[in-house]
Amino acid sequence: MRIAWFSPLPPIRSGIAAYTAEVVPLLSAQHAIDCFDESAAHDFVWKARRDPYDLVVYQLGNAPCHDYMWAYLVTYPGLVVLHDARLHHARARRLLHERRFDDYRREFAYDHPDARADFAEYAVEGLGGPIYYFWSMLRVVTQTARTVAVHNPRVAEELRAEHPRVAIEVIRMGVPAIQGRAGARRALSLPDQAVVFAAFGKVTAEKRISSILRALAALVASGRDAYLLLVGDADDYDRLAKELAQFRLNDRVRVTGHVADHVIGAHLAAADVWLCLRWPTTQETSASWLRCLAASRATVISDLAHLVDVPAAVTVRVDLVDEDRALQAAMERLADDRELRDRTARAGHAYWSTHHTLDAMAEDYRRVLTLAAARPAPAATGLPPHFTADFTAPAREIAARFGLHVHLLERHGVNVAKFRIQNSEFGIRR
Repeated sequence: MRIAWFSPLPPIRSGIAAYTAEVVPLLSAQHAIDCFDESAAHDFVWKARRDPYDLVVYQLGNAPCHDYMWAYLVTYPGLVVLHDARLHHARARRLLHERRFDDYRREFAYDHPDARADFAEYAVEGLGGPIYYFWSMLRVVTQTARTVAVHNPRVAEELRAEHPRVAIEVIRMGVPAIQGRAGARRALSLPDQAVVFAAFGKVTAEKRISSILRALAALVASGRDAYLLLVGDADDYDRLAKELAQFRLNDRVRVTGHVADHVIGAHLAAADVWLCLRWPTTQETSASWLRCLAASRATVISDLAHLVDVPAAVTVRVDLVDEDRALQAAMERLADDRELRDRTARAGHAYWSTHHTLDAMAEDYRRVLTLAAARPAPAATGLPPHFTADFTAPAREIAARFGLHVHLLERHGVNVAKFRIQNSEFGIRR
């Protein structure tokens, strides 16, 4: 098949960019794949016109580097791989930032017809944030995609219940094997004899950083030689300096900033336990957690409903109802029990090697790509007008003033993107 693959690409600092860089080469032996990031997406239209693709694949998430895909996914239906099963953050950020308040209202009403209409006003007034998690804003995607894929069977079951007419498939998330490197602690000024905890990925409040620092402070106060390594960009977590001072942890925490892919293994090897917490959640499957398992590291995760099928031996779970106490207890147990750390690390690595290798992900992709290409595009109705308008009305009005009729502009309902590549078909008549 010829496949158009919409995704952020390296060097964009995105987990999905790394994901695409890892999986596309594995699929290229069977399929001809053209990748379209934001800088190249404008070329998709004329390429698709000249030689139509068998399938368009959208790697869709909440990060701003995915926003450009919304201009294409309705007009060119395909396989949408949802990396977040809640997309409200993305839609609110884009539409409200551009002051497209009516578009936001209409899209929210279409996505959630049973919701109170005045909730949209709450968001329009800038009072969104965490409440966005309660409203997924997925219906435009599910009603226009040929197939929707997610990385978790529980999430798939939930989406099938909410959208019973939509084809929803599961693709296992895969990450590569990771080898640790000697000397990693020395490079990060971490004592060899200390117990090092770590968090991996962009530093955000959802990673439960405040709770982690509070628990670490308790461990240090109890006399344990414990440190914390934060591996990821912390620019958007402006409370970090204040919290480090508040908990008196400046000498116990190392913040690396963003690290290149080729040194991730060294950083993973530097820590004894990785804290892969998340709340609130968009029901994402954490590639950073899977990388920790692949590196044979013990992990701690939030006890989330969509992770209930992960065997108990694979990781230590933290109850969100009593997070601070549960997290501190988990960190104390793992700090004190080397055998528990090793046993959990071995079980985690075995779980990764059975379910979450790159080969497993590629196998699922091959199956789902074939299914999606064979399915027709759905006939969605009632979509918000900003997804269906061809934006030719002003041009038609101007032409009419001169008594002109532009044949191309009379083809109502065709997306403006298609007009841009049909210059040779312009037919003007009086």
